[in-house]
Amino acid sequence: MNFDLYAPLVGYAVAASFTPGPNNTMLAASGAQFGFARTRPHLFGVGLGFGFMIFLVALGLGGSVARLPWLNLGMTLIGAALLLWMSWRIASAPVDAEEEARARAPLTFLQAAGFQWINPKGWTMALAVAGGYVSGAAPLREAAICAAIFALVGILSAGSWAAFGVSLRRWLVNPLRRRIFNVSMGALLAGFVIYGTIKALA
Repeated sequence: MNFDLYAPLVGYAVAASFTPGPNNTMLAASGAQFGFARTRPHLFGVGLGFGFMIFLVALGLGGSVARLPWLNLGMTLIGAALLLWMSWRIASAPVDAEEEARARAPLTFLQAAGFQWINPKGWTMALAVAGGYVSGAAPLREAAICAAIFALVGILSAGSWAAFGVSLRRWLVNPLRRRIFNVSMGALLAGFVIYGTIKALA
């Protein structure tokens, strides 16, 4: 990889990782509901899981998936269904303190890492990186560099969005405000899912 490409790659990683999307919406909701400490496995799962995905796609996995339309379609539809289910879970999360104490746990590291493979935004980013920043001259090294950059930036982004959710916890003490927040986050995630699915199938 040409060293001149590092700065644009980092810039792309920052722009793509910090902008709103399914991961960041879920992280903000998790931070607001569970706090930062309990959201840590989720945020590390996002950053490291996506870095691993970048690594495999850059090594050629993305091309294999692209050559199998039925696999691409199946992953898109299954991913959309799971994300819409997550949207509903966020929107319907309990707002009463006692109910919330008994609420489901946040995503684990492995769940968050696995989620990257059904995230339409994630696939778009991974394929763009593989096509634009991996020349093929030294594929293993180039894939590792891309993966490391996105893993680091992804962890910083995930932490920022989780912290944003945590910052709202005091304001969300009011059950009505919490309900509005939960429904808004659920609707936002559903919107990203529908948009991403239509774009992927177009």
